[in-house]
Amino acid sequence: MAEKLDLIVRCIRTFNDFPSKGIPFKDIFPILKNPKALTAVIDLFEEYARNTHPHVDLIVGLDARGFLFGPLLAQRLGIGFTPIRKKGKLPGPTISVSYTLEYATAEAEMQEDAVTAGQKVLIIDDLLATGGTLQAAYELVKQQQAEVLACLVVIELKDLNGADKLKPTTVFSLVKY
Repeated sequence: MAEKLDLIVRCIRTFNDFPSKGIPFKDIFPILKNPKALTAVIDLFEEYARNTHPHVDLIVGLDARGFLFGPLLAQRLGIGFTPIRKKGKLPGPTISVSYTLEYATAEAEMQEDAVTAGQKVLIIDDLLATGGTLQAAYELVKQQQAEVLACLVVIELKDLNGADKLKPTTVFSLVKY
């Protein structure tokens, strides 16, 4: 496990002052470029899911980088994947929830039939910062009367306390800054 985590950490780049001054942006795209690093991410998520939540029914991924890891994990576990997107990006009947970003509000949505009542769900994204987006995803899944088992992220920015917004739901993060 330590070797896999080390590889993942080596692939994460920091771009200071992006997208605005004072923000140290964590770039996960080199992980996607490195097949061994991407495999390491999915291996560790799979190990966590199988050991901690063996009865998971569905992976829910957040727009857009949750779409990169979620389907791969779902395929490994032999279960389905469904997306949560920004408002207006999904066809058919949808449900939505508003959430607060650092300087604005946004809306997330999912298709009405994406999650079934009683399903056991893992929510996945690339990064947990302030927790607004993951909290919105949690609310959407709960609206469908499904059970959120945990939230999985590649990176957690601990100083921003995003995991506090998700309590008592467990946040499983591979790398913490």
